[in-house]
Amino acid sequence: MGGGWPVPRDGGRWQPRKRLQEVTAWFPLGSRGRHFRQDGRAGAGYAAEPTASAPAAVRPPTHVRHGGCRLPPLGGELAAPAPGLPPALLLPPGRHGGLQWPGPAGVPRQHHQGSSAPLPAGLPDEAFESLTQLQHIYVAHNKLSVAPQFLPRSLRVADLAANQVTEIFPLTFGEKPALRSVYLHNNRLSNAGLPPDAFHGSEAVATLSLSSNRLSYLPPSLPPSLERLHLQNNLISKVPRGALSRQTHLRELYLQHNQLTDSGLDATTFSKLQHLEYLDLSHNQLASVPAGLPRTLAVLHLGRNRIRWVEAARLRGARGLRYLLLQHNQLGATGLPAGALRPLRRLHTLHLYGNRLERVPPALPRRLRALVLPHNHMTALGARDLAGMPGLAELNLAYNRLVSARVHRRAFRPLRALRSLDLAGNQLTRVPGGLPGSLHTLRLQRNQLRTLEPELLAGLDQLRELSLAHNRLRIGDIGPGTWHELQALQVLDLSHNELSFVPPDLPEALEELHLQGNRISHVGAEAFLSTPRLRALFLRANRLHMTSIEPEAFLGLLHLSVVDTAGNPEQVLVRLPPAAPRQPRVGGP
Repeated sequence: MGGGWPVPRDGGRWQPRKRLQEVTAWFPLGSRGRHFRQDGRAGAGYAAEPTASAPAAVRPPTHVRHGGCRLPPLGGELAAPAPGLPPALLLPPGRHGGLQWPGPAGVPRQHHQGSSAPLPAGLPDEAFESLTQLQHIYVAHNKLSVAPQFLPRSLRVADLAANQVTEIFPLTFGEKPALRSVYLHNNRLSNAGLPPDAFHGSEAVATLSLSSNRLSYLPPSLPPSLERLHLQNNLISKVPRGALSRQTHLRELYLQHNQLTDSGLDATTFSKLQHLEYLDLSHNQLASVPAGLPRTLAVLHLGRNRIRWVEAARLRGARGLRYLLLQHNQLGATGLPAGALRPLRRLHTLHLYGNRLERVPPALPRRLRALVLPHNHMTALGARDLAGMPGLAELNLAYNRLVSARVHRRAFRPLRALRSLDLAGNQLTRVPGGLPGSLHTLRLQRNQLRTLEPELLAGLDQLRELSLAHNRLRIGDIGPGTWHELQALQVLDLSHNELSFVPPDLPEALEELHLQGNRISHVGAEAFLSTPRLRALFLRANRLHMTSIEPEAFLGLLHLSVVDTAGNPEQVLVRLPPAAPRQPRVGGP
């Protein structure tokens, strides 16, 4: 699979193949002895920094975040320049005072002597005529309104992003057989400003960024060699028929934040893209899943559209799909009919949050690993609702309308591989029964829990994080032995309940304990005898006074480094134990 995709943050992160290395080069520009560095810092474009000398080698960054979009790294190495000629030209804003353009006879040509402002509306046509071996040009973040009419044939990378460009010319990027990457995002380009032969004779362009411009339809005559095409944040309402018929090498296509409707696409729009792996159509006005999706597609982002119904036939061709993102659409009770996603046998992650679903969709792909369903209208979980996904590792049902009486006691039992379960923000009054012993994380905050029963937590010997915050728990509601089974628990959040003191017999492995926002007025000397590994304790916003914590309360807690008691009626006196003695290393001092 191709590298560099911005996939959702979930338990099953996409692992792209190893990226190409980015070129990071030092090169002379302007006065003698001063060098400028290409800098790939996030969101800053390419900045210039003068140094005393160029290092022999620079370790390249792994990726570039440029102009708000993540761009794949530049591949290859800089060729050795001819004597006296730079392989790259960097013109950052505010750093070109006294810049000299080399003339055809080697005579320097002065350009805006003493200026510290960004570059003006245009560059002189003859500016690059003698730079016959120029490979990289960076003029991003200036005030260019017109692109140079001519750039050298030797060019490999051109960055004109974040200017005010409204027009480019046939020889700006045309007739450049070595050109690989063109960055034009954050300009003012409309379709009228792009000539139909803009890339004629440039058959090696792999990356083209035209995002955040004023395009109303997908430009024709794009280079057939394209692998990554950024068109997000435009005004595109239509992809003309055949506009992508020659881009058979395209792997990543970004069309989010446009004005696409179903009528702006047809069954042939994506059908020729036989190497396409990532397609982002989110934040448009689509009412259905596009037809003609290629079988190579791995990630399909359709979030924040107007989709009401998913037709199985539309997905039949995309059998290799791994991530399907349908969040914030208008899917209701019949929006995902039984078997609609059955052709997607390799589906790993399904995002459906922010719809109007009333139950878990039936007959989901058996190999699904992550199911994300928060902010829907679900009120019940049946015994068989989740039974068809035995490999599920992450299940998020937060902020629905689940009530304890309608969650079957065997609803979660088939999920023997489940690692993370999020039930926050529902209307549960008790912990669900039959939780799988494989759980590592259980989130039950913002429910209406009034009791904790040991039987319901039995068998959770792998649980490491438990959140019970914002419920109605009192000390008397926590049954004896409740914590006995949770011997692997490291993080426990009991904040914003109705506890009057620290619960006794907490798990020995506990490292982080949240008790803020309760009614605790006293911490006894034996409160933490069972938690020798405690590192962080949060007691803010309780009812503690200066001497409410016994001096011996923290004895033996050699790892304790954080005690938060802010927001109590008085400043609380806290005596931390002495630091733990350093243990000698085996085989050395």
